Amino acid sequence: MKRLIGTLVGIFGLAAAAAAEVPVAVVEDLQGKVNGVEFMDYVAPGKVIKLGPKATVVLGYMKSCWRETITGGVAVVGAEQSLISLGDIQRVKVNCDAGAIQLSDREANQSAASTFRSLGTQQKPALPPSPQVTLYGVSPIVEVKGGGLLIVERIDAPGERYTLPLTSDSLVRGKFYDFAKAKKSLTAGGTYTASLGPRKITFKIDSQATPGSTPIIGRLLRL
Repeated sequence: MKRLIGTLVGIFGLAAAAAAEVPVAVVEDLQGKVNGVEFMDYVAPGKVIKLGPKATVVLGYMKSCWRETITGGVAVVGAEQSLISLGDIQRVKVNCDAGAIQLSDREANQSAASTFRSLGTQQKPALPPSPQVTLYGVSPIVEVKGGGLLIVERIDAPGERYTLPLTSDSLVRGKFYDFAKAKKSLTAGGTYTASLGPRKITFKIDSQATPGSTPIIGRLLRL
């Protein structure tokens, strides 16, 4: 009992530092009574999640590529996996581009600027930009900032282009466009750019990528 109390004290003590940390995982699903998070929340180390006896939460860790299904008890988010007390956890390693989906605003803007400079150069044909992220699902879920038109275009082969108006009805939690929910898919092995206003990112779909609502950390694109 003393050990259990000590564990719980440690868990809740970590929570104070959570707000200052960089998010390391995303909430991919939840069922039942789960306090502290919602679907598609980003969570940082030290975040405490309380679950009812039969409630579940699924966390996808963006660096370690662990996908955890936690049932009941109390969970505290770690750097690469969770600490569990009075509950059950199942971990599965999934395909994800470890760390790359945490592309910074500065990197995304630099990508757009580099692309525009290439288009303005007439001396020799510009080489296609190198992919910054590899996705392991053919139906990306794209985090967007604001409304407008999301344009996704294949750059290694002609003819595949999506122009997607971003409306409240088309977005999950107001900021995620889910190709799977919209019943759209890209081509395995293809290289694409996604742009929204001045922001642009180049990404590749893995040749073995699968369709549908595959693990979010394997198909998350932060634009």
